[in-house]
Amino acid sequence: MSQSATSTSGSRLARIWHHWRSTAAKGRRAFPPETLDAIGKAITAGEQTHRSELRLIVEHGMPFDALWAGMGIRERAIALFAEYGIWDTEDNCGVLIYVNLAEHQIEIVTDRNVGRKIDNIVWKRLCALMTQGFAQGQFHAATLAALEQVNALLAEHFPAEGARANELPDRPIML
Repeated sequence: MSQSATSTSGSRLARIWHHWRSTAAKGRRAFPPETLDAIGKAITAGEQTHRSELRLIVEHGMPFDALWAGMGIRERAIALFAEYGIWDTEDNCGVLIYVNLAEHQIEIVTDRNVGRKIDNIVWKRLCALMTQGFAQGQFHAATLAALEQVNALLAEHFPAEGARANELPDRPIML
């Protein structure tokens, strides 16, 4: 086996070990029930002001098969965006905030209509703000602050036009 193949499999195994050590219990400590309730309420309130559908998924560690295949955080977020049907909204303006606790990373994936109106740099700044808050252990406050900004952006670009059906559940998903 070549040196690069050895180092690649070694780093893959290290990454798998790191994700395996990031337990569901750590996820529950970072996002306890009261935080999940507050997030769900913030999503519900925000969706009254815009036509977008917003989901938040927190994953303590990626599944073994995804890690073994070398899937990156962005790829995982896109896969979850599809798996949970966030792309399948009436106005094509679904938004996923994906939090990966094992790698301390956040990704925001948007449907095509949102992507046309809100630049990716804006989403990267929001991810950075959340990451900074999380680094200080402020999962509750950082997530709610980010949701407030996301909802304001979506209300600006996709204002509510009267009553509409809630297409996706508002409760955050813990994987």
